[in-house]
Amino acid sequence: MDQEYDYVILGTGLKECILSGLLSVNGKKVLHMDRNSYYGGESTSMHPLDELFKRFGESEGPDDSFGNSRDWNVDLIPKFLMADGGLVKLLVHSQVTRYLEFKQIEGSYVFRGGSVYKVPADDKEALSSSLMGIFEKRRFRSFLLFVLKYNVEDPTTWNGIDPKTSTMKDVYSKFGLDQNTQDFTGHAIALYLDDDYKTKPCGEPLQRIKLYYDSLSRYGNSPYLYPLYGLGELPQGFARLSAVYGGTYMLNKPVEEIVMENGVVWGVKSEGEVAKTKAVIADPSYFPERAVEVGKVVRCICILSHPIPNTNDAKSCQLIIPQNQVGRKSDIYVCCMSQTNSVTPRGKYLAIVSTQIETEDPPSELQPGLNLLGKIDKKFIWISDMFTPKDDGKESQIFISKSYDATTHFETVCDDIMDMYERITGEKFDPSLISLEGVKVEN
Repeated sequence: MDQEYDYVILGTGLKECILSGLLSVNGKKVLHMDRNSYYGGESTSMHPLDELFKRFGESEGPDDSFGNSRDWNVDLIPKFLMADGGLVKLLVHSQVTRYLEFKQIEGSYVFRGGSVYKVPADDKEALSSSLMGIFEKRRFRSFLLFVLKYNVEDPTTWNGIDPKTSTMKDVYSKFGLDQNTQDFTGHAIALYLDDDYKTKPCGEPLQRIKLYYDSLSRYGNSPYLYPLYGLGELPQGFARLSAVYGGTYMLNKPVEEIVMENGVVWGVKSEGEVAKTKAVIADPSYFPERAVEVGKVVRCICILSHPIPNTNDAKSCQLIIPQNQVGRKSDIYVCCMSQTNSVTPRGKYLAIVSTQIETEDPPSELQPGLNLLGKIDKKFIWISDMFTPKDDGKESQIFISKSYDATTHFETVCDDIMDMYERITGEKFDPSLISLEGVKVEN
């Protein structure tokens, strides 16, 4: 450790691991440390099931009704990957996909008017969907065909909708889409956290909708992928990758001091040794004085003996409850995985419900999502703080990631990784040039 490195990375969360992989592949000398004895940090994967029970202070471990404890791989913060999204391309670029295999998530659903509906997979499914009335179906189909042909670089495809001056409110008005359709389009397809996007230029929202359907068309059924055995496989894959490129991973390494010189980081001291470095990358827990709390997230991990009702017996799915449907400012997210994803024994399911806290009674805020799950065998509720860095890190060369939000997809995580990569290296990462042919997806 008592050497000089291009980067010292603190914490083995998903963001830190991905940045470590990208920098290692680019020929940088990386030292990756974690104070914990396990990979993943706040987003770690609990295995076997006994570890989950211990983490939440259960006096007794799981009984025989939960099956073999070693068949469980429970991600504390599960998130799905968009099949054609930037994060999958980042993983391909870093070559970590050689150590991973993915499984497609079976369905994407949305809550509307007290019921659960499948998000239309294409323009034909839009016409047969019970999510909309007959005239609204036709309007949505026209809207969808417009979006799929839309190219921000080609004015001949704009049809009067300028990506820089027209807002999404203008787009919705042009096609006459009602509030319910706007809700599932903005939140379950474009994956926005709130409705602020409606008053901003429409170029990005239209690209997000197109990404959803491009991802869906890649494998069919749904746009999402998930690693077999859970997200815990990602940090381990990056550890192997780092070794190939000369990087070093160290667990159980406490940080004793961040060595600064004239306001710029110079090294990291641990157990009497100092690793010299040009820059430090870390999760917010390593630099609480350099981060500010921006909210809290409440999550509930639920163990079920059945699929989520009204999802066509899907063995895995995402379900989004748009804020307006339950009188909230924040969406409620539900994701479900099972034995088909190699995270539970046969006949068991994992469902995680999450949202950003708005009241003094966080568990009650999850109730609209919990009500959709049917009988719950066991549940674990926990609350985590959300932090964001106070500055961009360029002056001190200390670059801090944002905490994980309530979403059950990786799009906001990918945005943070891309932004950090550009600030750290001074180079913009362009994932559009990366082929996804090497991604192994189990049918």
